[in-house]
Amino acid sequence: MEIAGKIISLLPLQKGTGKNGEWKKQEFILETQSNYPKKVCIALWGPKIDQFKVKAGDIITAKIEVESREFNGKWYTDIKAYQINSNSTNESTSDDDYSQDTNYKNQVENDLPSFDADDLPF
Repeated sequence: MEIAGKIISLLPLQKGTGKNGEWKKQEFILETQSNYPKKVCIALWGPKIDQFKVKAGDIITAKIEVESREFNGKWYTDIKAYQINSNSTNESTSDDDYSQDTNYKNQVENDLPSFDADDLPF
C-alpha cells in the first residue's frame, strides 16, 4: 500500500534490546493532503531510519505494511514504512525551459503597443 502527505512531526527515537539483539524505531506523523486530511503514525525500523532521513516538513509518498496483533484481548495495529520517496519539487529549471520562457516573454513584449510619456493621461 502507499500513502502520501506531509510529515508534520517526528516522535522521539526509540531504542532497546530484544531477543534478536538491539533495535531502534523512528515514528513520524504524516498528514494526508486531501479535502479531509488524516493524521497517520508511521514507523521506520533499523537501518531504514538512516537510509531515508525523514524530517518535519517533508512531502513524501511511503510504501507501507499494515499489521495487527492481539495482546491480552486487545488488538494493536502497526504501520511500517519500507520505502519512502520525496515528493518535494526543489528541482532547478533547465536551460531549455529558461530559454523557452525568455523567447515567449520577448514575443509577448514585442506584440505590445508602445507608449510615449506624452500619451499617458496622468
